Amino acid sequence: MIQDASKLQTDRKALLVNSVDPISSLRDMRDSIDNIDAAIIHMLAERFRCTRLVGKLKAQNGLAPSDPGREAEQVSRLRQLAAASKLDPDFAEKFLAFVIREVIRHHESIPPGGAA
Repeated sequence: MIQDASKLQTDRKALLVNSVDPISSLRDMRDSIDNIDAAIIHMLAERFRCTRLVGKLKAQNGLAPSDPGREAEQVSRLRQLAAASKLDPDFAEKFLAFVIREVIRHHESIPPGGAA
């Protein structure tokens, strides 16, 4: 998948350099951005479906809504992934922190026993 992303990046650079019609190129790039944004939303929705199940499982078994050890592992793993993908690791960490806060907020709203 990283190889595909690299090829896509190379193709986009070629598009910028070889572009004769900048408006058409801009439209094409924005279409790609729109597609990526849609994919991000779909992936976040799926992630939250999974974390909702995790929250219910935790509530049913008397486990804490947050797991600082797991969260630290995720931050470390995603910072490395971000760096390897040439994405600012600080940005990736901030984004993950936001997602984790939302997950914990959802988990905290589940009553003991996981009935929500």
